[in-house]
Amino acid sequence: MRLLFRFLTLAAVLAMSLADVAPAWALTSRIKDIASLQAGRDNQLIGYGLIVGLQGTGDGFRSSPFTEQSMRAMLQNLGISTQGGQSSAKNTAAVMVTANLPPFASPGSRIDVTVSSLGDATSLRGGTLVMTSLSGADGQIYAVAQGSVIVSGFQAQGQAATVTEGVTTAGRVPGGAIIERELPSRFKDSVNLVLQLRNPDFSTAIRIADIVNGYASARFGGPVAEAKDSQEVVIQKPRQADLTRLMADVENLIVETDTPAKVVINERTGTIVIGSDVRVSPVAVSYGTLTVQVTETPQIIQPEPFSRGRTAVQPQTDIAAEQTGGRVAIIDGPDLRTLVAGLNNIGVKPDGIIAILQGIKSAGALQAELVLQ
Repeated sequence: MRLLFRFLTLAAVLAMSLADVAPAWALTSRIKDIASLQAGRDNQLIGYGLIVGLQGTGDGFRSSPFTEQSMRAMLQNLGISTQGGQSSAKNTAAVMVTANLPPFASPGSRIDVTVSSLGDATSLRGGTLVMTSLSGADGQIYAVAQGSVIVSGFQAQGQAATVTEGVTTAGRVPGGAIIERELPSRFKDSVNLVLQLRNPDFSTAIRIADIVNGYASARFGGPVAEAKDSQEVVIQKPRQADLTRLMADVENLIVETDTPAKVVINERTGTIVIGSDVRVSPVAVSYGTLTVQVTETPQIIQPEPFSRGRTAVQPQTDIAAEQTGGRVAIIDGPDLRTLVAGLNNIGVKPDGIIAILQGIKSAGALQAELVLQ
């Protein structure tokens, strides 16, 4: 009896230990956080418009003739004659207006727009965007934008100095566009749901299909999901199911995600990102730098008084060489913490770690994909 009790106690301890270890490597996420609905993507809109009310920071009509043409055309449409004379006021600027039409947007709702200068305007601060139509890739008008422009940057200048912070030739109009046309496709007209993984991975796609099929078997009596490839998972709509409610239930299912091991290096900024699954085989690394400093201190040599000598320049060069580092360390990275600790023990800066990681990859000891940006 005591032996059985000890066996059960040992089994309980092992079960608790495995339960504590599993969450350390098993990462779970909701389906809505790792995948997006193919039918729920954004659509890009673009338009050409004018910004008025600038304080002398707009386009010059000589260098930007399209601004004057657009202004004359706008005034003629308003019934104002523009015959004779040319305006030299720089209070108008031609801009490109861009926006993203969100999925399932309905007429009457508002979206933000971004304006960017086309001419030689120096600042759009304080301007107002005049009514501008925004078209899609099919040429149809889906929204109309108008409103005050908000610019985060500023510019101050005088006769001898200029101070500029941020970008003053681009800005935003929050809620400045009103949607006028509904997208031709409707969500409930679809016969299936297509989920697209934000980080394509075959293991994650298969797990999503299995989780959805487990839910569908308990709810509708059969599987409905199939993983097409590493990015797409297709879910067929059951006859008795409502598509909106089905998507709401599916997107909240919990899935164990998986990602390939990667090391991302940006040599310009010195940024290093090491994934949690990166492994390094045992390898010995030595890193050292040689610094050579050359200093030129020429000396002026003057001739003796009342002599016929000439002033000359005598060159003098001092060369100093210094070598740092040179320590040999053994790096064996069974996990991320050990790998980072081994790299830190060498005592090098990020640029040195970048060189070391590239050398380890060339030696075949880095069990991960090395991405250079």
